[in-house]
Amino acid sequence: MKVSIITVVYNGEKYIDDCLSSVMAQDYGNIEYIVIDGGSTDQTLTIIDRYRDRIAQLVSEKDKGMYDALNKGISLATGEVLGILNADDMLASPQVISKMVERLVVADADGVYGNLNYIHPETGKIIRKWISKPFTKRAIELGWMPAHPTLYLKRELFERYGNYSLNFGTAADYELMLRFLYRYQVKAVFLDELMVNMRVGGMSNASMKHRYHALVNDYRALKANQVPISLLTLAFKKLSKISQFLLI
Repeated sequence: MKVSIITVVYNGEKYIDDCLSSVMAQDYGNIEYIVIDGGSTDQTLTIIDRYRDRIAQLVSEKDKGMYDALNKGISLATGEVLGILNADDMLASPQVISKMVERLVVADADGVYGNLNYIHPETGKIIRKWISKPFTKRAIELGWMPAHPTLYLKRELFERYGNYSLNFGTAADYELMLRFLYRYQVKAVFLDELMVNMRVGGMSNASMKHRYHALVNDYRALKANQVPISLLTLAFKKLSKISQFLLI
């Protein structure tokens, strides 16, 4: 089973090597690695070039943002399963992809997701842990969601239900998960393994203004996918993060 991993990057020279190395270290032999660069002006492309012989597709051009770039990667992917690895994140061990594929096959599922650590960008110290659980629609209504960077989905789902929408800002990943898991009820199963180490930070938390817009877009994503009592779901979603700090 071929697995396509997509990394989107723009001026990511500081951490891109860690990201690339974690993919190259995987013990699973059938990985198609796709890197979409937004036209970086730093040393990002020089670093990527060190791994060029193991990158199936490399595109470097201006885009309309992260989710537009992800959609470009999806359009190029030929694997049966697709996953996303952000440019400043890392696969947590060399066995992540092989364990993911095994879980997908044994469960005869449409998708797999697992656990994630938020780490300090410089020290690598764990800030909080996102320990997931088996999926239910009720859990989504109560504010739960899988960690997007750990989610691997069959490529045919994107063909059937669409790619990332550019109408939801930084909540595009949340909207896609609501659409696939809640609205269309694809079969996604939980792999109780640490899959990704994710550096803290990101677009939605850059400022109070960004946080406000992220909140609004989360609500719009819930309404678009017909999740009842969306305001309550949104409140539970924010409160659920508290438990992630208590696991340290």
